[in-house]
Amino acid sequence: MVCSLLRVRRYSAIVALSALWLSAAPSTLADTLITNARIIDGTGTPARAGSVRVSADRITAVGELMPHESDAVIDASGLVLAPGFIDTHSHSDRLILTERDALAKITQGITTAVVGQDGDAPYPLADFFAALDATPAKINIAAYAGHNTLRDEVMGADFTRPASDEEMKAMSALLEQELAAGAVGLSTGLEYEPGIHSETREVVQLAQLTADAGGRYISHVRNEDRWFKEALEEIIEIGRVTGMPVQISHLKLAMASLWGRADEIIARLNAAREAGIDLTADIYPYTYWQSHMMVLLPERDPLDLDAIDFVMAELAPPDGIIFTHFPAKPDYVGMTLTEVATAREQRPAEAFSALAQMSIAHEEATGEMGDMMIGTSMRDDDIAAFIAWPHTNICTDGSLRDRHPRGAGSFPRVLGRYVREQGILSLESAIHRMTALSAQHMGFVERGVIAPGMMADLVLFNPDTVMDRATTSEPFATSEGIHSVWVAGERVLHEGKVIETFPGRVIRRANTR
Repeated sequence: MVCSLLRVRRYSAIVALSALWLSAAPSTLADTLITNARIIDGTGTPARAGSVRVSADRITAVGELMPHESDAVIDASGLVLAPGFIDTHSHSDRLILTERDALAKITQGITTAVVGQDGDAPYPLADFFAALDATPAKINIAAYAGHNTLRDEVMGADFTRPASDEEMKAMSALLEQELAAGAVGLSTGLEYEPGIHSETREVVQLAQLTADAGGRYISHVRNEDRWFKEALEEIIEIGRVTGMPVQISHLKLAMASLWGRADEIIARLNAAREAGIDLTADIYPYTYWQSHMMVLLPERDPLDLDAIDFVMAELAPPDGIIFTHFPAKPDYVGMTLTEVATAREQRPAEAFSALAQMSIAHEEATGEMGDMMIGTSMRDDDIAAFIAWPHTNICTDGSLRDRHPRGAGSFPRVLGRYVREQGILSLESAIHRMTALSAQHMGFVERGVIAPGMMADLVLFNPDTVMDRATTSEPFATSEGIHSVWVAGERVLHEGKVIETFPGRVIRRANTR
């Protein structure tokens, strides 16, 4: 019933927006007419055959349409036409300014990426947005303001403690600046420095300021393994106190003792929603994550071999740890911890300890990030259960040049493996989780649905062949089956070939265009 009411309200807004836009649309511009398409409009309703007309950057008509003499007609040949996919958790931040083709995104059908995740955001956002306005990318970009970024600006190197009232006041002032620049809301990375040292009251104060400004909250929660349930309760409490939408980033059960308990977690999430908390999540479809070595050690003690043995047993086995960045010893990149330990003639826990110390020393000496690693910590059945939860949308949690395959393959992987091969979702439901649901979770009102008046961000793909090809050994391999992609009415990908046009927009919270 609630979903039906939301749809009615959404369509009412779309109709009103359509009438306003069509009344102002220039009549002299040539249109693009995409014919013979299998239209999946993003709402979750069944596919239907038809055509879509695009004028400038907008969809102007959907249905059984006759071509106009001036139309540029594109025959979709029965392929699926869907709204452009929205990556609600992306790490494309600063790279998008130089890698404007966004190849890893557009070859997945992604037309919008939301950056500023895990508490780390470009700062100040006004400058980042101005750079994108001046030199657009192929895709749209929205951004959160980052809690860790604000903490860095205010507390500097003295961050291993709770913030004082004066420091929280200073962070609040910076957050107001970022929200005024158009930030979607506030993101936190409470398992990372410096956010790990913050008290809940600090986060709540900043979250309340965000809520008062009409923003949203997204969080890499304080723990994803040992104290996952406590971390869930913290984000639920933030949603309860502030009343604003709160989203769990990359929902997962990342500890062996938690495997098989997805239904128990979903029951808690549903109970929170039934209590009136607008709690949602995003997810990527892989059993392994990518992060820093020390995130596995909450006490940040690389000499604690007992804690490291616990990591090996519960969080990521040596065979499931693959180094993706290690400047102190570049030869280790691509190797598993088992292989590194063998080469060093050490136990895996001893090798992990030694490498963690090398990484810390490198960071202190150079200021450069000392390591990144893939850790295998999840199980397929839990991922499938979380993907099937009606309030989970799809994301990549990846960058434009990511040695984790998720950066290049997440969306086609869901369509190929979880829809076509496993039948976990219908095609319509999967696309809903990539488009309209994602837009709803981010507060975007002009994207995510194929309907008159909406932005013409579109993807045309073959549901019979779409599939990820990226692997841990070939992480940059682009996906198959994505035929064409349009951003703001301009085609940026055609038959897998990049087109030299850059129509991407900055999506500001107060200006969804």
